[in-house]
Amino acid sequence: MNLKFTSPLITLIIFFFTCTISAQNQKNLEGVQVAFLSDVHLQDLFGTFCDNDFKGIWNTKTGKYTLIRTMASQLHSTRIFNENYFAFIAALEDIAKRKIKYVALPGDYTDDGQPIHVRGLKKILDQYQKKYGIEFFITTGNHDPVGPFAQESGKEDFLGKQGKSQPIFSKDGMYKPNMNIEQPVVITADIAKMGYLGITNELENFGFYPNKKYKFWSTPFAGFNSQNYSYKKAVEASQLHKRVYNVAPGFEVPDVSYVVEPIDGLWLMAIDGNVYIPKKTDGDPKDSKNYSEASTGYNNVLSNKKHLIKWVQDISAEAKLRGKTLVAFSHFPMIDFNDDASAEIKELLGSNKWQLNRVPVEEVAQVFADAGLKIHFGGHMHINDTGLRKTAKGNTLVNIQTPSLAAYIPAYKLLTIKKDNLVDIQTITIDEVKGFDELFDLYKMEYQFLQSQNAKDIWNIDILKTKNYHDFTDFHLKELVRLRFLKDDWPAAFKDFILNVSAKDLLVLANIQSDKDFDFILKNKEKFQKEWNEAEFKSEVQNHLQKEDFSWTGKDLLIDFYRFRSADELALADVGEKRVAAYKALSKLFLDSKEEVSKPLQKQMKLFFVIFNKFMHEVPADHFTVDLKTGEINRKER
Repeated sequence: MNLKFTSPLITLIIFFFTCTISAQNQKNLEGVQVAFLSDVHLQDLFGTFCDNDFKGIWNTKTGKYTLIRTMASQLHSTRIFNENYFAFIAALEDIAKRKIKYVALPGDYTDDGQPIHVRGLKKILDQYQKKYGIEFFITTGNHDPVGPFAQESGKEDFLGKQGKSQPIFSKDGMYKPNMNIEQPVVITADIAKMGYLGITNELENFGFYPNKKYKFWSTPFAGFNSQNYSYKKAVEASQLHKRVYNVAPGFEVPDVSYVVEPIDGLWLMAIDGNVYIPKKTDGDPKDSKNYSEASTGYNNVLSNKKHLIKWVQDISAEAKLRGKTLVAFSHFPMIDFNDDASAEIKELLGSNKWQLNRVPVEEVAQVFADAGLKIHFGGHMHINDTGLRKTAKGNTLVNIQTPSLAAYIPAYKLLTIKKDNLVDIQTITIDEVKGFDELFDLYKMEYQFLQSQNAKDIWNIDILKTKNYHDFTDFHLKELVRLRFLKDDWPAAFKDFILNVSAKDLLVLANIQSDKDFDFILKNKEKFQKEWNEAEFKSEVQNHLQKEDFSWTGKDLLIDFYRFRSADELALADVGEKRVAAYKALSKLFLDSKEEVSKPLQKQMKLFFVIFNKFMHEVPADHFTVDLKTGEINRKER
């Protein structure tokens, strides 16, 4: 008897078969963990140059030469340059102790893709791969590579003898006459910036190229899928000259995105989000300096790297068909990382502040959610955050911002696969770091030299009294606010106001009546503080707080503002529950005010608290679960 299978029956069989495979994959993956370490910004403190005998500065504490940047330079930067080396080792040790076998690095694993640091990274990853069997998967960041092709580079702020700055450049004559050259210049090709070719060749064993043990590996340009996959085909498709696209007519650059299946059922999608747009149409297509930097991220993907969207759509569809769990990671965020406060930040500070050009437009999340992505791990901003978007088609995307190990609060994200399409996300802080204070004596020498030169705005030497790495990064943030952010971020009048205002002043100002002039209150603070002391709290304050809980200053408020912006709910431990409650109460008073705001400072304070309120009231960013089917996020207690 001949059986004739109808189309509905075939569809039913395929559906049943797919569901069976999916269920089996899900069961096999239960308990599998992937760690995400972003923005390591590794500088090899103990690396050696291949073409120069310069070894750095002698550290009498350790009896070793050390190649480090000055404390002044890292306290003016959004990232730490030196101590993060030890933090990276501490994070890898923690990962090894937890027996985690898969680690993803979403870009900026070096500070500018220099050969000496790329070699240092490879050496460390090789050690942990060999000793603990950890598999590493990396993708590009805007610091590695800085441009599509290699280019000369250097820094003038390494630390040299007697605490003076030591310039190191890849080519003679690069340093300018106006640079403050305090030591003879060191010339070495090892400080140049590598392009795609150099970086991918050096780090080929960490996902950029296929491995025989991978179950599946592919690129946006490969002509095969998981069903007709072979290692031979993957090797052929992995050649760099076959992984290129025209970012603009006549400007061909690499795209090293890939998807890999390291274990049955798990697909890790490493997206190369770097988009290098030519500055001039008649520029040299092979000169990295003719391209704009890639720090803008996915906004430029929408306009100049559209093939990525189609690839994500194809891989997502195949993952769904084959019952694979797809987890994407890249260097750049896909969702507003300012807790949806970017509009208010723009109004308060201006459109060219706070790196607002890096905020992805809403279309980014919508496009990638509708392309099939459910979860994405990003970096780039050195902040801890979780974003959620739902599209008109009912698709959801969760974007998880991985903190940097080189900023406050140092941490990595840990994904654990659960049953029923549930994943558990933990934020693992790196508070205790062996050797974080190893360089402190060298910084003391630098400080003494700056004092001898009567330098302005010398960094606060009390940072060398910190007892652990957590406190060191917290102090780094405070100094960053004092030395850079106050000047660069805020309107002058607001800065002067916030540095001289008290919590009690703010309580009075939040409750201004229309017949009380704002400036008059500021000039008569003692009178109105007395009124405040004699008056009763509004119910929102009275029910939860005491007057003693309002003993902080405007400066404290600003520091905590940056803490929450950087670390989200992780900042709660440093700020304290009582002070957070006071901020929330004060925020409510400002936001509940029905008064028409006319004075600039009044308006700025209201906007400030709108932003701060969003920082303190957004989705979980510490320990939570994500349902990959619905996008639902649920907080979990530690």
